[in-house]
Amino acid sequence: MSNRDIAAQLFLSSRTVGYHLYKAYPKLGVGSRGELAALV
Repeated sequence: MSNRDIAAQLFLSSRTVGYHLYKAYPKLGVGSRGELAALV
């Protein structure tokens, strides 16, 4: 899903979603959304 789609479902702005994903990626040890999908 795109940041815009996620934001719409959670009633947030897409920038808020992007910010939190940006902060979470290093903690999860991934560098992109594709790598994150591979973990799941």
